[in-house]
Amino acid sequence: MTGILVTVVTALALVAGVLTTLTTGALRSGVRVLLDLLSAAGLLRLAGEPGWNGLAGAVAIIALRQLLGAALSHPPPWSGRQSPARCAEDDHHLPLASTGETGKAGG
Repeated sequence: MTGILVTVVTALALVAGVLTTLTTGALRSGVRVLLDLLSAAGLLRLAGEPGWNGLAGAVAIIALRQLLGAALSHPPPWSGRQSPARCAEDDHHLPLASTGETGKAGG
């Protein structure tokens, strides 16, 4: 009975991880949901079959979840913007908000 429950939770973990990734567009969120539910499946397996194999599986899943969670929590080393703003130097023709004049801001 526990084996069927573990299989169902594992399958639902995969579905929930994929759906989370597709709906939010964030791979990090999908991986976190997947690993959390796989941790639950590992603990269910350990509860159903208390033995060294179940304990090793649960420990491996939880260690993987911790390592990937730490790796995914850091922001990427590069910024999202790869080029300067389009109107950075060419905005002198825009009217100034306070005076209605055109010219360089702050001058």
